[in-house]
Amino acid sequence: MEAHAGCAARPRIVIVGGGFGGIEAAKALRRTDAEVLVVDRSNHFLFQPLLYQVATAGLSPAQIATPIRRILRRQSNVRVLLAEVVGIDLDKREVICAEGREAFDYLILATGARHSYFGHPDWETRAPGLKNLDDAIRIRRKILVAFEDAERAASDEERKAAMTFVVVGGGATGVELAGSIAELARRTLVHDFDRVRPESARVVLIEAGPRVLPSFAESLGEKAVISLHRLGVEVWLGTKVVNIAADEVDVDGPKGPQRLLAQTVLWGAGVQASPVAGWLGAKSDGAGRVRVGADCSVPGHPEVFVIGDAMTIGEGLPGVAQVAMQQGRYVARVIEARLRRKPAPPPFAYRDLGNMATIGRSAAIFQRGRLMMSGFLAWLGWLFVHLMQLVGHRNRVSVFVEWMWAYLVWERGARLITPVGRPDEH
Repeated sequence: MEAHAGCAARPRIVIVGGGFGGIEAAKALRRTDAEVLVVDRSNHFLFQPLLYQVATAGLSPAQIATPIRRILRRQSNVRVLLAEVVGIDLDKREVICAEGREAFDYLILATGARHSYFGHPDWETRAPGLKNLDDAIRIRRKILVAFEDAERAASDEERKAAMTFVVVGGGATGVELAGSIAELARRTLVHDFDRVRPESARVVLIEAGPRVLPSFAESLGEKAVISLHRLGVEVWLGTKVVNIAADEVDVDGPKGPQRLLAQTVLWGAGVQASPVAGWLGAKSDGAGRVRVGADCSVPGHPEVFVIGDAMTIGEGLPGVAQVAMQQGRYVARVIEARLRRKPAPPPFAYRDLGNMATIGRSAAIFQRGRLMMSGFLAWLGWLFVHLMQLVGHRNRVSVFVEWMWAYLVWERGARLITPVGRPDEH
């Protein structure tokens, strides 16, 4: 890999990250007279809102992932590079990859976020989080193997631990995971085993705060808890995780210290921005998000932009895909205005298109400002919005058919136990 030598002849825009923000930025630059390079360590764009369905055997990985090259193949000014970025040389204006360097005139960093274990990195191997396809496949394997372990358990205690699932974090990911695991156990797997009753599985959702789904109105959070209870999920509020060990979780809450025997612990409690702030030597908040200016550029470096979960602006924005997508399109306009020597667009302003979460079959919540909705209609809206946002007609049709089949017969067709991760990892 060699640095671009012709930056003076044709401006070069490098986009690091092929997620929601990076892809939108690349698409918005399609008519710009510049060379656009999209760099990502994965070759696919991932529709993260449906990752939990892969993790709980509702969908297959290929149904929510699309090759980046396929998405951008009709843009003559775009090139895609599979590489891992390890740093940024601001003085030389180069992106440092594990395989070499790439020069830039403008840089858009859309690198997202990863899990935060609040000072306990050792918990990650015992309580995996959900951010990419590898995570989803690993979690799917962990969940399905737990039922197989319960089937051959030698004692009631082993069986009880195998049939207990703990989800840490009451945000959208945690709520959707917990509800989907409960449905998997109580509906899909109910007739699949001889010695155990999957419907007797215990699913516990642990939230340190006073309520679940804090980004929604309190009334919608309460309705979500009611829906979770109907699915058989135990919701423990005001409860902090103290320690996660092999097959057990120590917590401290309203009932005092408690120990849960659980073979499967899943993490959805916190996020930490990718190491962009360290690469740039820029100011960041407590979660590592770069503090950017009103135009999403890094102070002191107007040619460098950070968007999505890797940045914070003003009083902060929600960590949702719409923020990254809107910022990707906005930054593309800023760069194009500069290249054409036109006035800059006004400061970035986020347009809230609404927030949604699903809690199992036929139940969801939606909020946009003061407009709130819950129940079956919100669930239908959730289905429609997520289908339309998927990339490619094939994926839309495939997911629609999968959902309709699952709705009619409670069947999940992606119940495969695959050897992802270490051989001894459940």
